[in-house]
Amino acid sequence: MLKYCSRCVMPNTKPDLMLDGEGVCNACRSYERRKEVDWAAREKELVEVVARYRKRDGSNWDCIVPVSGGKDSTYQVVRMLQLGLNPLCVTSTTCDESVLGRRNIENLQSLGVDHVQFSPNPLVRAKLNRIGLTQVGDISWPEHVGIFTIPVRAAVQYNVPLIVWGENSQNEYGGPASASDNNVLNRRWLEEFGGLLGMRVSDLIGMEGIEARHLIAYTYPTDEDLARVGVTGLFLGHYLPWDGLSNTLIAQANGFISYDKVVEGSMVNYENLDNHQTGIHDYFKFLKFGFGRTTDLACLHIRRGRLSRQDGLDAVRRLDGKFPWVYLGKPLKDILEPLNMSVDEFIRVCDQFTNKKIFARDGAGKLAKDAHGNLTKLDSLSA
Repeated sequence: MLKYCSRCVMPNTKPDLMLDGEGVCNACRSYERRKEVDWAAREKELVEVVARYRKRDGSNWDCIVPVSGGKDSTYQVVRMLQLGLNPLCVTSTTCDESVLGRRNIENLQSLGVDHVQFSPNPLVRAKLNRIGLTQVGDISWPEHVGIFTIPVRAAVQYNVPLIVWGENSQNEYGGPASASDNNVLNRRWLEEFGGLLGMRVSDLIGMEGIEARHLIAYTYPTDEDLARVGVTGLFLGHYLPWDGLSNTLIAQANGFISYDKVVEGSMVNYENLDNHQTGIHDYFKFLKFGFGRTTDLACLHIRRGRLSRQDGLDAVRRLDGKFPWVYLGKPLKDILEPLNMSVDEFIRVCDQFTNKKIFARDGAGKLAKDAHGNLTKLDSLSA
């Protein structure tokens, strides 16, 4: 039986989530500690850190900002421009880019920045999508790797040491740039935070005809190259209070465009707008761990006092974990076509990765599904 945080609606099946003696999860406790942070001092620290990397003679870019065209990357660029920096924005294109994603990339460029876009070989990427989905249950595996490797490779190629990431993935630290004794991002950092899910890039060689030369985009620079340039990173979420909704408002004020309705499988219309495969990615999280994107969002808003826990529970019951027949208006069969995968094969892969301990089964032991292919969790999610 799943156990849920007594404050938000996150289950204990989430990787690295722990409930304390009061039944409160470590994510809620981490957010509590934000009240103790001197954000004015953190912002001053940010100004001091970026000043060390500013090219006052205009000979090179001051920093690299990895951008997807989403609300958060638009917010990151706005903040860098407000600090008077000259950023080089770097995009590793998504696997199945949406029209809205392209429009928001173009809007980001219109803010007045130099922009480089890298588009990996689509034939190889489709193979990686299929391998990621069938081997580790993540259709977005190549995208999750590429968003970390491409900007870092660009930092080496263009000799720009500072990379400005968004949300603080470590939640407690400012990233290597804030520490004088640890100022280089390395392969270990990628392996810990880069979404590899236990499948190394080198493991792919030989699968479906993939050769080492096909994987350059997904390969981290050598430690020697990183050290030569001094590549380092900071997370804005360490220095500035990070909040998806306020980031959205700032992005929208700078031309960012949201979806015209709530995104399928979600409860908002302002995030995950650039890639049609995202619905599949979020659905597999539900299959593996019993929670989806609605749960993530409900928890974020509950912690900030925007939703009561009961309202969060109601949203999760209604919206979470629906079978991804459509995402951003694109039918599932069309999303799967580049992977050379039918909907029936996709459903078999789904069943393979479904955690049988947390979903109902019928008398024959098969997963119980309604007429729309939706599963039923074995819990009594309650207030």
